[in-house]
Formats: sequence, C-alpha cells, structure tokens
Amino acid sequence: MIIKSERVSLKHLLTVEALTDQEVMGLIRRGQEFKRGAKWTPAKNQYFATNLFFENSTRTHKSFEVAEKKLGINVIEFDESMSSVQKGETLYDTVLTMSAIGVDVAVIRHGDENYYDELIQSRTIQCSIINGGDGSGQHPTQCLLDLLTIYEEFGSFENLKVAIVGDITHSRVAKSNMQMLKRLGAKVYFSGPETWYDKSFEVYGHYLPLDELVEEVDVMMLLRVQHERHDEHESFSKEEYHQQYGLTIERAAKMKEHAIIMHPAPVNRDVEIADSLVESYKSRIVTQMSNGVFVRMAILEAILEGKS
Repeated sequence: MIIKSERVSLKHLLTVEALTDQEVMGLIRRGQEFKRGAKWTPAKNQYFATNLFFENSTRTHKSFEVAEKKLGINVIEFDESMSSVQKGETLYDTVLTMSAIGVDVAVIRHGDENYYDELIQSRTIQCSIINGGDGSGQHPTQCLLDLLTIYEEFGSFENLKVAIVGDITHSRVAKSNMQMLKRLGAKVYFSGPETWYDKSFEVYGHYLPLDELVEEVDVMMLLRVQHERHDEHESFSKEEYHQQYGLTIERAAKMKEHAIIMHPAPVNRDVEIADSLVESYKSRIVTQMSNGVFVRMAILEAILEGKS
C-alpha cells in the first residue's frame, strides 16, 4: 500500500474513522520527523492550549503537555478540583470560557461518550477539540501512537497479524485500533474473557483463544482490565486472570522471534502481562509512551496550522 505523504491540516481530532488513510499516514510520518528532531515554524507568534481532563490520566495528559511545550505553545493550566466545575459549571460552559479567553485548542478527556458533539456544533466555541478519550468510546491519539510504533517496527500494516487481548468491550483504545488497523490492511484478532467481547467487533476481526494466537501474531496488544467500568459481579482474581487471559512468561516464550508486545498502560503487572515482560526486549510499551509525545506534536501542529 503506497500512500502519498503530505502535511496534514485538521479542524478537530475526535475519532479515527473521521481521518483519511492519507491523514493517518501523514500524522505518523510527521511524528517520525519530530522524533528525528524536526522543528515547527508556527504561522503566528502565540498559540494557547488547555488540557481539560475530567478522568485520571498520566500518559495522555502529560505527553500532551510535553508536546505543547516542545512546540512552544502556551499551556493554560486547568484543575477540575479548583475550577467552576465544582460550582456546577458544565463541560460546554468550561470550553466556552476557554474559547472566549483566546484558547486555540482544547484537549479533553471526559467520561461521557461523544461529549464533543455539542461542542463542535456550537456557533460560539471557536477553539479546536482534540479527543483525549471519551468514556468507553474512542481514544484517537492513543491509536495514532500505537500505529506509529507498529509502523516503526514493520514499515507497513499490510497482512500484519495483530491480536487485541483483554477488556475489549470497555476499551476505547481497542475500538479505535481495530477500526484503523483493518483499514490499513492488518489482520485483527481478539482474545480475552468472552463476557468482555461483543459480536459487533467481528466486522473488524475474529475471536480466538489466546493460546491459539500466541504463536501466530506479529503484534500482541494487551489491554488494561478497567475495574472502574465493571460491576462487582464481573471481577476476576489477579491470579485467575493472568493464568487464563494474560501474557505469561510461558506464553511469551512461544511468540515469533520478531513479534512485539504492546500495552496502552497503565499496566496491571502480573495481570495482563507478567511483570518481567513489561520492559523485556520484545516489549514496546516504553516506546509507545515516547512515541505519544511525537504523534501528539504532529496532531497539534496539524490543527494549529489548519486554524492559520
């Protein structure tokens, strides 16, 4: 698959399916350029960004902050606990305020799926929206950094075998990745507890027991068990989950020599993956975190250049 590389211009980044293949590859390749030391020459002297995180985050929140500062963007701090949200202010009014005071782009993570619909339909809100995760909906920037990590490793997506394993139903990462990986030519497989799997995912790939997948795939993408999105009757013990659905040391030993291990993190060590595998030679988990900064630089550049 040959895709022409062009500089991308975006108004918002809300879902991966809204991106063309050319835009996806353009953002990946621009991320690679930033990783090699490329610089951005902004169209105007000052841009302002704010990171509105209404759910906990370390990697997404802080890598956006680093990406913004690397690009020379002014970051307007936001702390939900010290904001007017505590007085009953809605998300809409928070973003309306940020737009009114001159913020160019708002990175938002919120527990409601599709929270952004109301924001982008507003005639008054002028700032661009980057979806940093919406409930169990989507996580487009995580998807793009995962794609960069895979592309960096293999140089293509065509016919790669990728397993997405774990808490699939509750994972916005899984939903973004399954859509884009299939579009780019990868063969997608699913595994994990069948109670956390939905038949609607079969449009993107097929479910197989983990022990059947381990020896076949090029990419083993594990997912965090999202305890906060489960009810009390869906729980496993750590030991049970690890032995039945986790990447144990024994399973990892059966992987292809060139195969890699991925996880969006935070990692529940000795649950989804054996502790000793997190930083093993097959693991790209730390690389994913590093690549998050460079992809997010590419996204921010695309949006701010688009505004100019």
